[in-house]
Amino acid sequence: MLELSILGFLYEEPLHGYELKERIKALSGHVRPVSDGALYPAITRLVTAGSVDQRTEPGSGAAPRRVLSLTGAGRADLLERLRRPKQAEITDQVRFNTLLAFLRHLEDPGEQAAVLRRRLEFLETPASFFYRDGRPVRAEETEDLFRQGMLRVARATGEAERAWLREAIELLDPRTAGPVSPVAP
Repeated sequence: MLELSILGFLYEEPLHGYELKERIKALSGHVRPVSDGALYPAITRLVTAGSVDQRTEPGSGAAPRRVLSLTGAGRADLLERLRRPKQAEITDQVRFNTLLAFLRHLEDPGEQAAVLRRRLEFLETPASFFYRDGRPVRAEETEDLFRQGMLRVARATGEAERAWLREAIELLDPRTAGPVSPVAP
């Protein structure tokens, strides 16, 4: 997720490390903070792989700053990661949101729709935070106020996301959208 964020933001424009960190924090830092101990080694890996280039420019004060930019290989790497995201980038909400933040960089609407279809298929698999006798527990089946809250919010969020995914897929690739069976709440 961190490397995807780095590549995605640098696809848009060259940035120095601090600016890049601030953008990544704004995208997902409230959920998963970004430390220098994770960011700078990830940048180094991408530089070593030839995906990111760095140059030193004078800073606004006395200290010079490293400006990072995406190479041709980095652009290709980003586009491949967007076309074929890892399963965790489909199933994990924060990772999926990171993927969504940069999915517009794929120029083919059919490829964009294919990624959204994967997320929709995942969301249409019945699941719950809690199970009883091997089946998912619904909000209405628990007397625990707090578990009810978790389940009701998750259901509403899931319904809204599935509706948006169906609309987006239809807009991106109407010939293949077809009917998608609704999931029972």
